[in-house]
Amino acid sequence: MIGASLYILICSWRNRLRVRLRRLREPRYLLGAVVGAVYVYFAFLRRFRFSRSGSTRRGGGSLSPPAEFAAAGPALTGLGLLAGAAAAWLVPFNSSLLEFSDAETQFLFPAPVSRRSLIVHRLLRSQAGMLFTSAVIAVASPAFSGYLRLRVAIGVWLLLSTVRVYFTGVTLARARLAAGGTRTRRVAWLPLAILVAALATVGATLVTGYRPVPREGPDLLRLFAELTGHGAARLVLAPFTAVAWPLYAAWPQPYITSLFASASVLAACVVWVMLSDGAFQAATEVAADRRTERQVAESSSKYQTGARAWTLAPAGRAEFAIAWKSATQTLRSVDMRLVLRLCAILAGLTVAGMAIGNDNGFVAAAGGVAAGGALLWVLLAPQAIRLDLRADLEHLDLLKTWPVRPEAVVRGELIWPVTLVTAVAWGLMTIGIALSGAAFPQYRLGTRLGIGTAALILVPALALTQFTIHNAAALLFPAWVPLGTQRSRGLDAMGQRLITLGGTWIALIVMALPAAAAAGILWLALRFLIGPGAFVPAAAVAAAILVVETVVVTELLGPMYERLDALDVERAE
Repeated sequence: MIGASLYILICSWRNRLRVRLRRLREPRYLLGAVVGAVYVYFAFLRRFRFSRSGSTRRGGGSLSPPAEFAAAGPALTGLGLLAGAAAAWLVPFNSSLLEFSDAETQFLFPAPVSRRSLIVHRLLRSQAGMLFTSAVIAVASPAFSGYLRLRVAIGVWLLLSTVRVYFTGVTLARARLAAGGTRTRRVAWLPLAILVAALATVGATLVTGYRPVPREGPDLLRLFAELTGHGAARLVLAPFTAVAWPLYAAWPQPYITSLFASASVLAACVVWVMLSDGAFQAATEVAADRRTERQVAESSSKYQTGARAWTLAPAGRAEFAIAWKSATQTLRSVDMRLVLRLCAILAGLTVAGMAIGNDNGFVAAAGGVAAGGALLWVLLAPQAIRLDLRADLEHLDLLKTWPVRPEAVVRGELIWPVTLVTAVAWGLMTIGIALSGAAFPQYRLGTRLGIGTAALILVPALALTQFTIHNAAALLFPAWVPLGTQRSRGLDAMGQRLITLGGTWIALIVMALPAAAAAGILWLALRFLIGPGAFVPAAAVAAAILVVETVVVTELLGPMYERLDALDVERAE
């Protein structure tokens, strides 16, 4: 079966490469591949070449981390792996190694192949992604020697492989807990019981050793190395530190020894998974059911039932009907009770922070995080939230049948995502303004209120401008828009995303320049008359200019939408 698996994998990789190379005949893919290759060169390869020449001049080929970190690093990483190993039993997810594609289900399951062979096939198939991830981490690491990068890549690959196989074993063990007799369930509980006992042993050792003389900084690292370097804690952490050891071991003998130790742990996890093959059928059925549910959830049938966002009037502007469609689609896919609970918790924490006062460091940090989060949300959310034409291009053939002006379709697609981004940003900004006394004590109350109010006014206009630009890009380059849940891969797809991102940011700057100039002039004229209150009319003028610009752009996008053909959209591979 290993030979057949390798044949399937090699043929799949070869055919995928042929498809990628064949697509380069089209200019849009060729341009994307060129931009992606340039980005990879300047982001990784160029730095790798310079760091290599620098290490040659310095005569060094290894890292020189602080002695305290070098001593405590493996134990620290091992402790994190121990905590993650225990947490893996609690997360409501299953290993992706047990999710077979439709082709694998149709051809491999009826074949005369054992369950262990199917597990080996999935393990082999997962190696490509882990090898690529390991190579990226090694190239991006701050190492100076090419040999050290290779050593880091091997260590990371062993670590990722062990984690992947272990999580597969956890998934199979949980399946055995749900099915089987009493003895089977007891055997399945054994690894979890060992992990809990290991956590208790390490935790007791650390608490007992730290409590007499609390330490900080390098002293804390030295204490951690001492406590985990002997006794029961060392024995408990041994398998986990062995997995992390290749990332810290020196060359040559300690590193080679660490590879054998890490590979031994990986082999033990593989044996555990192979011995748990009895639960393979139940685990794969659960994975298949989950994949089917996910596909159903992503289909339009998901939105056929459920509460409506609001009642749509029998007459009115077409823009609001399209916005109603998007809002209903979103609200029916979100648990509103959970959202309301979260809002109530945030409101209660904000009131509690205001009651505590401005001298509390936690309150100051919360206010700064809320303000910074609002800024990042406004700038980044329009790229990720695709509740507009970027999502509805998949249904372009249906949209074209609507008796609606194309300009109205474009504007209607913008209303709901702008409303959603504005609502979240306003919530974060409200928290930031309420806690601004602690977060920004160097500014007076009037200044904080003026800037906060101006930001609240600007948010809808900025969100509208960004969504308009993204939808304009979707109409200009519809074949570059991924449909549904697909995500194109390769240098060409990376280059396309970089071009789109750069173009949208440049367009945003161009559209914001007139608004910023007018707002700045007005602020200069009013700041001596009304002080910090000048921020508010300046923001209102800037927002008005941005809205006017977006209305003009949507009018220009109408004919582009009218000329758009369903064949211009790139369908899923």
